[in-house]
Amino acid sequence: MVGNFIGDFVRGRDLKTQFGEGIARGVELHRAIDAFTDRHPVVKQSKARLWPTYRHYSSVIVDIFYDHFLASGWSDYADEPLEAYSQRAYQLMMRHEPILPDSVKHLLTYMTRGNWLLNYAQVEGIQRALTGMSRRATFESKMEQAIHDLRTSYADFEREFKLFFPELQQFALEWRKVNG
Repeated sequence: MVGNFIGDFVRGRDLKTQFGEGIARGVELHRAIDAFTDRHPVVKQSKARLWPTYRHYSSVIVDIFYDHFLASGWSDYADEPLEAYSQRAYQLMMRHEPILPDSVKHLLTYMTRGNWLLNYAQVEGIQRALTGMSRRATFESKMEQAIHDLRTSYADFEREFKLFFPELQQFALEWRKVNG
């Protein structure tokens, strides 16, 4: 879980030396999931709806939208309540704080304080996430406006998520069987 969480913030290939075998495997899983997601035709359909306005930020926005659908439909995918999972995930990350990249430590402070994992279940939580990401973007992203696209095409994005996510779960399960 830690490796998967820090996957976007870690560079290089010698991950076992940096983090140990378990966390390295989590980073590798994160990278495999990113590649699977980027190639998936349903995800491409979601991104295409946003591309004219947000260009290369469309991928980030779709990830956040899909996070919303996962959180809002959490009980369809997990036996553990989202609130309990969120607290367990934050505690796990805090126990590994000494090895986390500085950018993750900074993000984790805000994430836990705002309970992002739980708040992603609400459209308002997604609005806050998009606004924060827009402020941190290097170039003009307009991500703070994407909440309008979510509201306007909510049923389409939700349908696409529900088509995509079971395939992602199966991919991750198979990856873990092959890669330990």
